[in-house]
Amino acid sequence: MKTPSLKAQGGGRVRAQHDELGVYTIEFEAADRLLFCDNETNFARLFGVAGAQGFFKDAFHDYVVHGRSEAVNPAGKGTKVGGVYLRAIPARGSSSIRVRLRAGEPRTPPFSNFEGILAQRLAEADAFYAVLQKGIADEDMRRIQRQAFAGMLWSKQFYDFNVRRWLDGDPLQPPPPEGRKHGRNSGWAHLIAADIISMPDKWEYPWFAAWDLGFHCVTLSLIDPDFAKAQLLLLCEVRLMHPNGEVPAYEWAFGDVNPPVHAWAAMRVFENDRNQSGGSGDFEFLERVFHKLLLNFTWWVNRKDPEGMNIFEGGFLGLDNIGVFDRSRPLPTGGNIEQSDGTAWMAMFCLNMLRMSFELSQRDPAYEDMALKFLDHFLLIAGAMTDMGKEGIGLWDDQDNFFYDVLSMASGDKIPLRLRSMVGLIPLFAVGCVELYRERRPDLVNQVSRWNEPGAQGRRLIALTRAFRMTKLLRRMLDESEFLSPYGVRALSAVYRDHPYDFQYDGAHYRVRYEPGESETGMFGGNSNWRGPVWMPVNYLLIENLPRFYLFYGDGLKIECPTGSGVMLTLDEVADELCRRLLKLFLRGPDGRRPVFGGYEKFQTDPYFKDYILFHEYFHGDNGRGCGASHQTGWTGLIANLISQLAQETNADAASAEPVPAELVHG
Repeated sequence: MKTPSLKAQGGGRVRAQHDELGVYTIEFEAADRLLFCDNETNFARLFGVAGAQGFFKDAFHDYVVHGRSEAVNPAGKGTKVGGVYLRAIPARGSSSIRVRLRAGEPRTPPFSNFEGILAQRLAEADAFYAVLQKGIADEDMRRIQRQAFAGMLWSKQFYDFNVRRWLDGDPLQPPPPEGRKHGRNSGWAHLIAADIISMPDKWEYPWFAAWDLGFHCVTLSLIDPDFAKAQLLLLCEVRLMHPNGEVPAYEWAFGDVNPPVHAWAAMRVFENDRNQSGGSGDFEFLERVFHKLLLNFTWWVNRKDPEGMNIFEGGFLGLDNIGVFDRSRPLPTGGNIEQSDGTAWMAMFCLNMLRMSFELSQRDPAYEDMALKFLDHFLLIAGAMTDMGKEGIGLWDDQDNFFYDVLSMASGDKIPLRLRSMVGLIPLFAVGCVELYRERRPDLVNQVSRWNEPGAQGRRLIALTRAFRMTKLLRRMLDESEFLSPYGVRALSAVYRDHPYDFQYDGAHYRVRYEPGESETGMFGGNSNWRGPVWMPVNYLLIENLPRFYLFYGDGLKIECPTGSGVMLTLDEVADELCRRLLKLFLRGPDGRRPVFGGYEKFQTDPYFKDYILFHEYFHGDNGRGCGASHQTGWTGLIANLISQLAQETNADAASAEPVPAELVHG
């Protein structure tokens, strides 16, 4: 394909020409000058190459900052263009700059109806959100949700990466170091991406991450379900998914392992789309993604269960520095870690593939066999978490009533790593109510919570945690001195604030301390922290799955929330309480301040800032201040889903409380 071109036409107009996209016109109103350069690397500055000629991609910087007019193309052409505006704006004054991009050659004056078009687009957006938010009474909640949706749409970005070309090097640039061919991503030479993809944060994380993307799609499905479905299928395409079935994790290391949430996301997107559009649902999408995920499931079983015991590893699994050790590197102790979270994620993967099989079997009975396969595998995992390899050792600790990782030494010793973290709560994600096949494997069903006992309305429960273990976990999770913060569930128990966890081996100490804000260690680069803050995606999964336990136990099971408060709540009420705590991150409190803004007074009080929300990567475990990436971290957009969910439940409760009309009572 020929290089696209931009060329000045006079009067602030630029003609854009592209072989595939055709002709476009860009018009700058009253610019002082148009600058042109080429989107090419400055070899002299970057590589020290002498004699490099051209108008390079850093020309605008050289012109504006250093006054180097020779850096830009005097002929008024190139592949990048910018308008220079010199304006003196007085205090409390303003200045408007108008720029317009149009397809084709210009036929009308560019700015004759500029304000009218903007007003029309704003009215269209207002009408769209008015329908979407008709059940949300609170103005501040509507504002937060709309900005969360807008941020999700803003975070779409074109992502272009040909790994083989990167490994071999660009023939027009200096050759890459020889070690690149054997370094990171060298096993992903097949990967070619040239797609619009939802990014975690376009400014700070301008690349896709597999498990982030799954959460993004659950939110995007409320406003653009077709795009959400296309994104989930994209990562499973032949040119991205590894031939062995592995889903690429993220650009820094495609071969790292993210939690397998793709099946969960696909099922949620399918259900959200069906609920909004009516009908039976997009079974073509569900069937396509199901077959792709069969490959991924097989990869997990073959690669991440090395001893064939249905106990899964996976390394850091998206939780960065949460563990005693860097779980993606060789352990200083030798051996390996049997991961509570890795195994629980796989149990959740099984249940979501089971749910997909059930849906598909309604149209094609052949899928009943697949449902049985995933039920069988779930039962094996449940048994293994209780007793690994029939050795009397499981991932559940009866002394602490918590799930822990287990250090499996080369000597055969099994050492529980008694660190209370989100790792031990993830087994709560593996829960569902199903009816089929409960008589097929009587040898395994005793491992699964309440399988043969009917619950509320005759439902059957399939879950990793029985009532005893589930309630024990929740007592820890809902304890404000441990996991429960005013703004959601922390990723690490706060008991380690004053009493850090200390694992000793061969004279060395490996300590983990509660760190509610930014990381105090350099593990995984130090720019992320799972040792205390509140993270939206795992909180969202807790809120989603507690009502599934409620479907079985009903009003007959109540939990003290918070622990020690004397307030008893049903499991769906606990989920609502967690939802409200997460919402408090963004809502203005009685003092008019939003916890997410912390001590930033300009954001808290300035009328031009105080109602514009930043959806941070994670949040301080004590005061709710936003931490990490700070523009629009995709999965924090899940707050939009929670707002809709809470509004629906509030409206349903209000409707049920309305008095019954007399004519209905008396017939």
